[in-house]
Amino acid sequence: MVSNNRIRLSLALVFAMLATVVMAAVASAKWPTTCVELNDLVEMSLGNHHNVGIYQRVFGDAAEEACRNEHRDDARTLFAWANLAETPAVTPADERVLTILYWQAPSLPTPYLSSGFKDRDASAVTLELLVNYAPDGQIVPKLAVSVPMLENGGVSTDLMSITWKLKENLRWSDGSVMTADDVVFTWRYCVDVNTGCVRAGAFAGIESVESLDSRTVKINFEAPTSYPYSAFVGAGSPVISSRQFARCIGAAAVTCTAQNTSPLGTGPYRIISFQEGDGAVYERNPFYRGEAAYFDRVVLKGGGDAVTAARAVLELAEADYAWNIQVVPETLAKLEAAGRGKIVYALGSLVERIVVNHTNPGPALGENRSEYLDGRNPHPFLTFTPIPRAMSMAIDRELISERLYGFAGEAVCNMIAGPQRYVSTANNGCLTQDIGGANRLLDENGVLDTDSDGIREYNGVSLRVTYQTTTNFIRQKTQALIRDWWRQIGIDTVLMQRDAGVFFGGDPVVHEGASFRRFFADVQMYTEDSGVDPQRYLSGQTCAHIQTRDNNWAGDNNSRWCNPEYDHLYARLAQARPGPERDALVKQLNDVLVKSYSEIPLVNRGRVAVHLNTLHGIRLNGWDSDLWNIAE
Repeated sequence: MVSNNRIRLSLALVFAMLATVVMAAVASAKWPTTCVELNDLVEMSLGNHHNVGIYQRVFGDAAEEACRNEHRDDARTLFAWANLAETPAVTPADERVLTILYWQAPSLPTPYLSSGFKDRDASAVTLELLVNYAPDGQIVPKLAVSVPMLENGGVSTDLMSITWKLKENLRWSDGSVMTADDVVFTWRYCVDVNTGCVRAGAFAGIESVESLDSRTVKINFEAPTSYPYSAFVGAGSPVISSRQFARCIGAAAVTCTAQNTSPLGTGPYRIISFQEGDGAVYERNPFYRGEAAYFDRVVLKGGGDAVTAARAVLELAEADYAWNIQVVPETLAKLEAAGRGKIVYALGSLVERIVVNHTNPGPALGENRSEYLDGRNPHPFLTFTPIPRAMSMAIDRELISERLYGFAGEAVCNMIAGPQRYVSTANNGCLTQDIGGANRLLDENGVLDTDSDGIREYNGVSLRVTYQTTTNFIRQKTQALIRDWWRQIGIDTVLMQRDAGVFFGGDPVVHEGASFRRFFADVQMYTEDSGVDPQRYLSGQTCAHIQTRDNNWAGDNNSRWCNPEYDHLYARLAQARPGPERDALVKQLNDVLVKSYSEIPLVNRGRVAVHLNTLHGIRLNGWDSDLWNIAE
């Protein structure tokens, strides 16, 4: 092992590179005698967790020996100072700080173990994909040199593979080289069922990912794939460092706290601190391949509510940008009138929906609550189609859209609300509320109120539903309206509100009662994006993607609905070439979903944000992360 004298000498070299205040803080600490103590000392003093360059620089070949124990990976993760000597000091007065408010605070700055948009966006500041979607829906290269197509040979003529070429001189935020092996590793990491990767749907239909050389990645499909832009495309499936996450694949994934909270990235900023439920701080990434980012630091703050976030920007000018402003139009207009900032929005296919649980969530079932169990655990009444159909008919979508969303919403009857070529017209009847028709439908199907208590029964079970969603003014107003409409057709509704951070990002075991993935309710409401091309979303609704304990509730099929007809139709879509036939298959799949009432569409929500007048370059994106162009 390395001697104590060697460690002391090494620390002296480290301290020589640090600011005076840091040296003063460290001076009172005892000299470390182990690798772990060295980790703790630097972490305590510097608060940085993601880079090992200085450690390797100081110890050289002896680094492996110094940490050849169970703490070696911790050491590699905790040290983040390889570039400190080369980075010019910035005084607070000179700092350019971008302050972003995400009132739904991120649970993790990586999208693979937490499923909220808030987590995806927190990662987008530092993690990158092969390509992003631009606001017009076009694909924009990020880590890739260009977009592979049939015309340039990047997509094979048999549609069985796509080959990506990485840009030159890509480096992680610790200075290490990013290669095709990192792309391959990311795929392996997410498809390992024990990892509990919530983005596994992005890799559906992929047989293998291989590294042809250090800059070339080939993705091989299980069957001809007409739209091959799923994995590593658009927000949600970025590339992670194989070196940093090497020991975090499978069941170990959730134990890698340092890696999950401080992932190395290739983007314009690197993360320097993260606090679950609070936010993150980023600094310029000195190893970024492009022009240096404008801001010295990015501060992403979480917590509060949408109204408070909007006011902090538009009225108080305490922040530069605020995300996901679900605030009634009248309130927003009053805040904007202060003249300090602007409201921006973009429409894509971001549909607020009610998800109908097709399994039994009864508490008496214990560990089998809301488990599919190969179809042996159906919901007591919501799998009887006339009931959820009547629930849909009772809803006034136009009223919800106009009163609660205004300019930033449109009532919809489809799960696929855009692009226009994919939008079905077969379901538009839902735009007209029909309370009388809903009551007649239930009467005709024998769902009656036999004891005159105002609540109908089916097979002796009263129609009482628990209806959960996140704590949010617009969502609570929506819940209240729908509860009243359902009461008019003989359905009793108990409303439940969950903290968004736990609902979307909580551990499904620790927070089982509040996690949307566990779905301990009859129905739940949230928003999902079907994307520029809806194939990934449609794939997620197949039987294979039902959320179960066997996949750590990481599938995309939240309703636990299974329909072999749908699966067969999806298999045809996966092999169809782009064109009218494929567009028609998308509409057919949408129609099967809608008419199954596994999900009830309500409103196509615009992405709404606010920003100060002094912040330029905002190009809000209906198809990707709000922070997709943070380098600009």
